[in-house]
Parts: sequence; structure tokens; C-alpha cells
Amino acid sequence: MAPTLIEDSWTGEDTTVAEIERELARLRYESSSEGSQPNLRTSVMTHIAWVPPQWQVAAEETLSGMAERHPSRTLLLVPKPDEPDGLDALVSIRCFPVGDRAICGEVVELTLRGTRAAAPASIVLPLLISDLPVFCRWRGEPDWDSAELDQLIGVIDRLIVDSTEWEKLPVPYERLVQLFDHVVVSDIAWDRTERWRTLLASLWPEIGSVERVRVHGTAAQAYLLAGWLRSRLGHDLEVEIDEHETLEGVDLDGKPAKFPPGRPPGASDVLSAQLDRFARDRVYEDAVRAAVGV
Repeated sequence: MAPTLIEDSWTGEDTTVAEIERELARLRYESSSEGSQPNLRTSVMTHIAWVPPQWQVAAEETLSGMAERHPSRTLLLVPKPDEPDGLDALVSIRCFPVGDRAICGEVVELTLRGTRAAAPASIVLPLLISDLPVFCRWRGEPDWDSAELDQLIGVIDRLIVDSTEWEKLPVPYERLVQLFDHVVVSDIAWDRTERWRTLLASLWPEIGSVERVRVHGTAAQAYLLAGWLRSRLGHDLEVEIDEHETLEGVDLDGKPAKFPPGRPPGASDVLSAQLDRFARDRVYEDAVRAAVGV
């Protein structure tokens, strides 16, 4: 990770969106006036992250690993509905050296307390950068019927999930399918199967008659790979899961497939790749549908 050139911050308790906007403007101005290098605010998107408290450390580590690759305004939303009503903020300007210049991004960590947690759109909308795409990384499984999810889908261009974080798969995929016509959806668990999908595709036409696949990996990877094979091959097949934290192997009709080249990407790399994509992934959507038979 590139060393931080300039980092300045402001903390506000029981604050308002208007005050947050003022502090953002002040910090941007001060960062552009400091140091010997010209600092450029070159946001290419607004990146929202819905981060329940149990996911906060992991989310911050992932964002840190992305560093200057995606200069953006990041809105980290931490819902705490059981606490007294209020809005707390930690606003940071983070600049990274790139040649003889510095690229600056903004991180706004917002703690939504009490009823504020149920109305994220009213807080997010004034903080979006106009005319730039809006991505939302949702940590954990969404509450599919919640007002929070419905509101954020109404303001974002892409929803990024990681179905590895979900329980009782493949059942949640039935609810995910219902979002495909409302927002572009991508899944980090799907990205983590890319090397294996490339390998398995190279086995055509022999793979065309496979009837059983055993995946040594996460449940999400197993169901998505099986769904992908079903949708591409045009017939049903049995899926077996040998639970591992990472994708360590795939057996086709009892025979291990060779291991694909390369190394699995890290969390920051996978999220960074997602933020470079804008169009719907129809192959992924077909795989999810096939995973639950819809």
C-alpha cells in the first residue's frame, strides 16, 4: 500500500448532513494548500458501504487495501438501530503520492443511530457526487424486505454483495434474483470462481456430459459453479460441497480437475475489480437462477 502523504480528519457527534458537507469542503481546501505536491481531488464514483458493526473492521481493512486505485467519496454507513437517535461522523481526507502529484479521496464514516438507521437515503443523497456512478457494497446478507435496502437500491447504480457471507444457501439466491431487474448486481463470491470457470470451460466438449460436481470450497462457490455449469450445459447436475474457506479444488464425476494457474485475489483486489464494471453480468445472473432452479 502506498504511504499516506496527507491525512486530515474531523469528528462530529450528533451532527447534521449540512455540517458534514461544510467540513468536507474545509478539509478539501486545507489538503490542497498543504505540502509541496499539488493535490488532486479526482473522484470517479461515490462508493457506499453498508456495514453492520460486526463487519466494520473487515470493511475498513478492505478499503485501506484499495488505497489510491479508486479515488472516490466513500460513505461508510454503520447502522446502530438500538441506540438513541442521532448521527455521528468521522470525515477524512486521504491523499496518496502518484508521481509528482497526490491523489485525494474522501472517507465519511457515518454511524446511524436509532431511527436514522432506517432512513439511509435521506442522509446519503446530499452527499453523493453529482453525475458520477454510485456503488454500494453490502456487508453480510441483506434484510431483503427492509426499507434500508429498498431505499439504497433507489439511489445506486450497482449493488455489490459477497454471498460467502450468507447463511442457508442457496435459499437467499431466490431473493437476490428478484433484484436483477431493479439494480445491477455483482457478487464477490462469483469473482472468486473466475480462474476455475476459465479452466472448466477449457475442458469442452468433454465437460458437456458431466453429471456430478464436487466443490472443495465455500457453499457460495459450490452453488454458483454448479449453477453456471447447469446454465451453460443446459442440463441438471448434482452438486456436492466439501467446505473450505477458499476454493481448493473441483471434482467432475469423481475425477479432480487440474488446478488453474495464478493466485486467488485478495479482498481489496476483488472489490477493486467490481468497481471497474458497469454493465449487467448476464452469465452470473443465469448462474444464480440455475442455482435455485428459477
